Amino acid sequence: MADRKLTVRETVDAKKVRFAAGDLAELFGAAGEAQVVKGKAVVAYQWSGGKLPAELKAAVLGPSGNLRAPTARAGRTWVVGFAPQAWDLL
Repeated sequence: MADRKLTVRETVDAKKVRFAAGDLAELFGAAGEAQVVKGKAVVAYQWSGGKLPAELKAAVLGPSGNLRAPTARAGRTWVVGFAPQAWDLL
C-alpha cells in the first residue's frame, strides 16, 4: 500500500467480521466497478443502478460463502483477491 501511496481509512478483520451474499448489495452497490482476481487472471465487472451482476456475486464469495480477502475499495472501484496487476489499478 505504501508503494502505491494509498491511505487506509478503515481496516476490518475478516476473521471477526463476515460479509455474506446478503451484504454485497450494500457494500458494492454504489461503486459500479470491481476487479476480481481468479487464479492469475483479473476479471473486470461493471454495473449501474446498484444491481450487481450474478457473476460478480459468485466471484467475490469464497467457498465459505463469505467475502473473499483481501478486498479493498478505492473511489468507485473494488479489488477482490490478490494479484499485483489488480492492485496496480488502485
